[in-house]
Amino acid sequence: MALSRRHVVVGGVGLAVSVGGTAYAGSRRSRTVWIAGDSTAAQKYADAAPETGWGTALPFLLGRGLVVANHALNGRSSKSFVDEGRLDALLAGVRPGDLLLVQFAHNDEKTEDPARYTEPWTTYQRYLRLYLDGARSRGARPVLATPVERRRFDADGRAVPSHGEYPAAMRAPARRERVALLDVQALSLALWQELGPEATQAYFNWTDTKQDNTHFSPTGAIAVARLVARELLRTRVLAPHDVRRLDEEIPPSWITWPEAAA
Repeated sequence: MALSRRHVVVGGVGLAVSVGGTAYAGSRRSRTVWIAGDSTAAQKYADAAPETGWGTALPFLLGRGLVVANHALNGRSSKSFVDEGRLDALLAGVRPGDLLLVQFAHNDEKTEDPARYTEPWTTYQRYLRLYLDGARSRGARPVLATPVERRRFDADGRAVPSHGEYPAAMRAPARRERVALLDVQALSLALWQELGPEATQAYFNWTDTKQDNTHFSPTGAIAVARLVARELLRTRVLAPHDVRRLDEEIPPSWITWPEAAA
């Protein structure tokens, strides 16, 4: 995981602990931002470069006293993340005052896969409650983030939403439970619209051999992480001294891809 010198690598091995492991902050003077999510947020390794999850870029936007434990993993839904025991493993490391940032929907939408599919207004909301209750039981603050949008445009060049009812189904319990909501879906859709069909290619994992309109390049991961950090500030989950570089350029060269653990 690419971190600046001002950040601590959780667990000493970066994101390797995300894969079913437990992470602890090195000092209780620090708070940990735990990420539960899917491939759009996850750490990527050398064999996947230049694909980049936004969780890899988030530390560049956070100030002293905050570390990131990114447990997001490719292919997971709100359901499969729980059913595989990954939420329990994450919660084992959570301490009072930490944050649990939850972003799922891409794989919840897969109706053909019963191991991952959730229905927006029933099972999806029931699984989200497990994250909320789990964080609160550990004295941590849960934060919901609507799913980042894919790169989809219609024939007239308008950015098209792709997540159906899932964003609304997440907004509803956030209001009801008074949980902070980062509306990444709406903000990313607006950003892709502003950039347009051609410019957005540089934000997604477009290479000589691949045209991936779901996952990000380093540039796109940084842009989405910036949306997340700004929302954390807007919703007063974080204070102004907790964030940095919100309006500064972050070079894509800061992103690196470690070798996967054997």
